[in-house]
Amino acid sequence: MAKSKEHTFDISAKLDMQEMKNAVIQSQKEVDNRYDFKGATKTIDLSEGSKTLTLLSDSDQKVDAMKDILISKMNKRGVSINSLEELKAEDASGGKRKFTYKIVDTIEKDEAKTIQTEIKQLKLKVTAVNQGDEIRVSGKNLDDLQKVMKHLKSLELKAPLVFDNFR
Repeated sequence: MAKSKEHTFDISAKLDMQEMKNAVIQSQKEVDNRYDFKGATKTIDLSEGSKTLTLLSDSDQKVDAMKDILISKMNKRGVSINSLEELKAEDASGGKRKFTYKIVDTIEKDEAKTIQTEIKQLKLKVTAVNQGDEIRVSGKNLDDLQKVMKHLKSLELKAPLVFDNFR
């Protein structure tokens, strides 16, 4: 009798940095051309090295408008808005406002434990193994794996979850 095949998928929080860069470039172009930003300071700075994004403008309202534009561009490019975590809002020189965001592209240990606990609580015949920066979920029934994905998508997690290597 043939043994039924084990199916797997990986959960990670990978971020397509090229799409993020494109979203930033498009946002900067839109902000540069908007009437309500004429003559205003308006900078969107993405630092890949430190994995941060900085928005700088004349007021909180202008920074909020820039963030809204950026989020809409990220959505259009399939980049999760959960990949931005606000670190700090502060005054910058010349009466400007500066908001700094951390770019989240990993599942932190606490969140990995939460994900594994959630999977166990589903009481499905699947196993979840933490493999450093990703979690491999395996099981014989494809429907069970799809139930796990659906459940995890419904949770309010910090990390932008990506499901890949579905086999």
